[in-house]
Amino acid sequence: MRYLLVDRITEWNADGKIKGIKNVAMSEDFLEFHFPKNPVMPGVLLIEAFAQLSGWLEAASSDFKNWFLMTKVRQCKFYGFALPGDQVELEVERLSESTPQRKVYSATGRVGTKRKVVIEFEGDVIPLEEIEDREEQRRFFKVLTRE
Repeated sequence: MRYLLVDRITEWNADGKIKGIKNVAMSEDFLEFHFPKNPVMPGVLLIEAFAQLSGWLEAASSDFKNWFLMTKVRQCKFYGFALPGDQVELEVERLSESTPQRKVYSATGRVGTKRKVVIEFEGDVIPLEEIEDREEQRRFFKVLTRE
């Protein structure tokens, strides 16, 4: 099973910033058991949403030649839960200590004006063609950005 955790990319630039949205729908299967009668989006899936958004930034910035794979969470703080019906606004920014082969990011997730998660993470840049079809990903990016 594969979770696609970015529902829309609202803004991005090759200088290292990207914004997106994750809509938490009551019908998502991970909410059935997390937690029974008190559905909450698992924090690890919010972290995965940041990883996916960073992958899209790396892909779009490299003409879909590269992808980002998270290897380490440096720090992460949660300030509340993402609940069914919430629209989590995701914002990722590449930090200056990044290199062409290793990227470092800082990210924040908000619901409305309330901060829900702040994270700093790093990972490797790999050739996109090792894991996905480049042209298919380019087309999917256009759907996510509404181009």
